[in-house]
Amino acid sequence: MRRTHEEDGDPARAPSGTPAPDPGHAASGPPAADPARAASGTPAADPAHAASGTPADVPISGTPAVDPARAASGTPAAAPAPGILAADRGTHPAGHGPLRYGPALPGSGLSVPPGIVRAALAAAGTEEAVPVGGGPDLLRAAAGYWERRGARARPDRIAAAPGGAPLLLAVAAALGGDVLTPRPCPAWWLPQARLLGRTTYTVPTPAECGGVPDPYALLETVRRVRAEGGDPRLLVIAVADDPTGTVAPPELVHEAVEAAAGAGLHIVSDETWRDTTHPAAHGREPEPARPAGMAPDRVTVLVDLAGALLPGDWPAAVARFPATAGGGALHDAVLDVLAGAGARIAAPVAAAARHVLTEPAEETARTTASARVHGRIAAAVHDTLRRTGVLALPPTAGRHLYADLGPLRAALAARGVTDAQELEDHLGTLLGMPAPGGHRFGDALTSLRVRLDTAAFLGTDPRLRAQVLTVPDPLDMPQVKRALTRYATALDGLRADARRREPTS
Repeated sequence: MRRTHEEDGDPARAPSGTPAPDPGHAASGPPAADPARAASGTPAADPAHAASGTPADVPISGTPAVDPARAASGTPAAAPAPGILAADRGTHPAGHGPLRYGPALPGSGLSVPPGIVRAALAAAGTEEAVPVGGGPDLLRAAAGYWERRGARARPDRIAAAPGGAPLLLAVAAALGGDVLTPRPCPAWWLPQARLLGRTTYTVPTPAECGGVPDPYALLETVRRVRAEGGDPRLLVIAVADDPTGTVAPPELVHEAVEAAAGAGLHIVSDETWRDTTHPAAHGREPEPARPAGMAPDRVTVLVDLAGALLPGDWPAAVARFPATAGGGALHDAVLDVLAGAGARIAAPVAAAARHVLTEPAEETARTTASARVHGRIAAAVHDTLRRTGVLALPPTAGRHLYADLGPLRAALAARGVTDAQELEDHLGTLLGMPAPGGHRFGDALTSLRVRLDTAAFLGTDPRLRAQVLTVPDPLDMPQVKRALTRYATALDGLRADARRREPTS
């Protein structure tokens, strides 16, 4: 039986007899896989609590599925009274940091490749504005990028914008309705819906990965939202995830896409980190799934280039819309929103984006080498987390991983750290590197989760940073060794404190 992250953190709840989602919705488009759970009638989680943001001390994703007393008794969860299904409207307790503003995308920690610089400089001398949605050369380059990955792409169904955030905002504005995301999710997703005044709902992820919602929890969330008069229309997913650094298995992506399509949702597949996959420790490099191939008429694919392919502060993103009449109408509506917002890509950045999308050999080699370096460091960080009792999924993409320090809660509380914001501040000082808290990614403030970015382990010397791309093992570089040692020492100290506080028999 597959478990959500909530269930994974509470073994006593796993065998509960809580009922399955509303059969009326299950019949309309249920996930195909996991017959064991479907036959047992045990749902992944109770999305009434999942959407509410109720605190829980559980690993990786979110909030308790159901009242434990009810779960133990096998009593069906009651349908919520009007107003009980709480949505995430961006409200947070006062005095817990600048929660309205999330951290930037994890950077590479490396210098800008010369080819990208040359492309930008070549376009810096013109005053000609890039058309809203991108010029013909950029759109053709984006189409070629997707074609090389086995996805049919038409330039007239592609739009470009100055960053993933304005592009997602334009899609949400064009579609209307409420927005659903997995929990946790990238820090920049939820603010776009909030800026539009839309209600957002977060759905727990499966225990195996981040980036996609548990399909049964998704169906139940949609049912309850509609029962309260809500209008869910958009689901955003990530096949290679920020913040967890995981790649969702294809079968889980298929279940989530099938559930969303059956529920009548449009899907935005954020594939920003697709090109940064790396092997997990002692494992193989994963191949991210293609949601657009699973539901061609319902999936828009978005790639924020200021992640894997461009420097983090060079805003450019592209989106591919369905090659249908509905996809064309959505594409045109998105262009209207971008035009109204004045969201044009600057000419030098557009030229750099076109350059990386054509994938010259030197840029592809650089992307591959960077992914290898960050994957190696991420594996070392993950090994230290496991050794000290911290919970984290093995990272297989990106330049980051997501850690749950709940097992060290007593030791942290003794240091005055009781929530994610305090943990962010404490680790930032203790480790000497950013550690954005899980509250920035949709998790409860009371959780003790952080995203750890691997670029921080590369040091500050540009010369030494550049060398990590050429050495056989980046862990042998002196600055990387020092950073990993400081990190391990800090966690060992917390673990020692936790052991001293464990009750003796």
